[in-house]
Amino acid sequence: MATNLPFLRYLAIAVMTLLLDQLSKWAALSNLQIGAPEEVLPFLNWLLIFNPGAAFSFLAQSSGWQRWFFTILGLVASAYILWLLRRSLGDKMLCWALSLILGGAVGNVLDRLMYGAVVDFIDLHYADWHWPAFNIADSAICIGAGLIIWGELRKSFGKSSQSL
Repeated sequence: MATNLPFLRYLAIAVMTLLLDQLSKWAALSNLQIGAPEEVLPFLNWLLIFNPGAAFSFLAQSSGWQRWFFTILGLVASAYILWLLRRSLGDKMLCWALSLILGGAVGNVLDRLMYGAVVDFIDLHYADWHWPAFNIADSAICIGAGLIIWGELRKSFGKSSQSL
């Protein structure tokens, strides 16, 4: 059991990420009207939308096949992340990153299964320019990807030129 403890801790991070994502989406679904922005700050609105595509609404206008494609892709990616997490327990930054990505991926897969699309509600903007709406799961995935890149850059720059 003690050998599984680090793995279970990282799974707990993924579960907490998933719960935060799903609770925030529940709050958005319960309190917002679809397509009606509510200003929070001069650069931030709550804006409930459903994204049937992927990041930046990629393939959102497709006929519906993308729901199952992205659901299966998310499930396969989650299985791979679990495998990679189990193998990488010695690299704390990578495990944190994988945990965040896993929680986010499962959160968006659940949306696709329950609603046929991902629930997005965070709208960052400047004047008339709006970043595509996103959610906590998307944020966790991006933070996780950033941590992976940062960790790899740290490893690369930490090597001496003689070892290259």
